[in-house]
Amino acid sequence: MKIDRVRGTERAASVAAASYAKRNERAAPPEREPAVVAAVLGIPEAEITPKVREAIMFLMQEVEELRSELAETKRRLESAEKDRDQDHLLPLLNRRAFVRELNRSIAHSARYGTPSSLLYFDLDGFKEINDGYGHAAGDAVLAHFSQMLCAHVRSTDIVGRLGGDEFGVILTHADDQQAKRKAQALSAKLRALPAIWESRPIPMSFSYGAATLKPGENANSALAQADLAMYAYKRQDMRAMAATR
Repeated sequence: MKIDRVRGTERAASVAAASYAKRNERAAPPEREPAVVAAVLGIPEAEITPKVREAIMFLMQEVEELRSELAETKRRLESAEKDRDQDHLLPLLNRRAFVRELNRSIAHSARYGTPSSLLYFDLDGFKEINDGYGHAAGDAVLAHFSQMLCAHVRSTDIVGRLGGDEFGVILTHADDQQAKRKAQALSAKLRALPAIWESRPIPMSFSYGAATLKPGENANSALAQADLAMYAYKRQDMRAMAATR
């Protein structure tokens, strides 16, 4: 489509004037060829007067700044989302974010027929640790516990803090038996490597439960099943300890 010379020139100059009125101070325009932009806009090369060239250069600057602002906004939104998802003390997902990921895992398993499982860990006697060693030591135990969990699961697995001394792990592509074996392996590693506070080891006692994610359930029901399995393990462990006395 042919563009009228006078109108094309006046329109470009008008846009430039409006932009200059909006922002008086501007950095040097980007080093690009205005003729390329003019060709894209359908302005013949013969019409690229100094004023039109100036207008195009200014518009190019506007586009670059908008791109930069958009990228910065995106970065800030991603950072804010990450902050909302992270636990206030540990570098793990908080309960809200973990529940969201758990619901996604349930939906994924149902859609593709791939098994996934949930592990539920609960530190036993954590109050006694805080009372006996101090809250700073208690925080160190939580940090050590979370580091051990993250270090011994796959990058595709998801670890989160569910409460004060409760943790969850979503094991992708893991059925019930695989989840139980993984829970036992994590348990052995956690007991073998206790937290160290002021050059002293702090023994950690904990219980765990495993539950396979089922189609049609939600995150709350999955957590409830893993919680029940954890309490069953705790009762079994208490009976075993009583029998050895």
